[in-house]
Amino acid sequence: MSDGIRAEIRVDGPTGCPATRVVDETGTTAEDVTRAVSGDGDRVVEEFLLADPVGIDVGGTPAVDGDDAETTDSADKPTGPPDARAGDTGATADVTPTLVFDYGDHATYRFERERDVACPCEVVEAHDCPTVDVAIRDDGVHVTFHVPDMTDLQALVGDLREQFPSLDVKRLLRSTGDAGAHNLVFVDRGRLTDRQLEVLQTAHRMGYFRHPKGANAGEVATELDITRSTFSEHLAAAQSKLLDAILE
Repeated sequence: MSDGIRAEIRVDGPTGCPATRVVDETGTTAEDVTRAVSGDGDRVVEEFLLADPVGIDVGGTPAVDGDDAETTDSADKPTGPPDARAGDTGATADVTPTLVFDYGDHATYRFERERDVACPCEVVEAHDCPTVDVAIRDDGVHVTFHVPDMTDLQALVGDLREQFPSLDVKRLLRSTGDAGAHNLVFVDRGRLTDRQLEVLQTAHRMGYFRHPKGANAGEVATELDITRSTFSEHLAAAQSKLLDAILE
């Protein structure tokens, strides 16, 4: 049985990605985000599928052969997403996604950028893990990928969090080879304060959570040199954070 893990993470906040700017300005969702590295390895070409509601112009019109092609007055329309055309700063401020294929209710856009732009996909692929699915929604960039085991996942998540402190691990699935796959939950101990973690570790070590108890609240509080009420406050706060992570 494989120990492989399928992970979905979310990064909220600036990523330097032109597609993120488009989503922020139009209120739509970018799906099917794909990317290819240039032959010299210095640049990345990305495409994304975007719902193009009436009244939102997010790019120019591609050339279309045939008598049923619609004509537009390009002089009266902008040629890129609202703030991808002007007003942005950073390495991708001058990058304008261009329309490459129009499906009618959806359209595919493409842009080219330097590789040194902060991008969660770059971090994932640096760990030899291809991205399985990438979508950009109003709550951030969602990236799905596979890792061989939990050790690799922890290393990858650690590198991601260094660049993107807002990282949230949304879902983990372990490969079981059968229909009864179980959900994995990644609990970030960084959500606990040092004191909360110390309280949990001490209570666990002394058997506070066993039945029957190896130690009561007063004994654990004495070991920590804190009052019983302070112990209860720290324990409740820590348990609440852990339950939030498990039950979200």
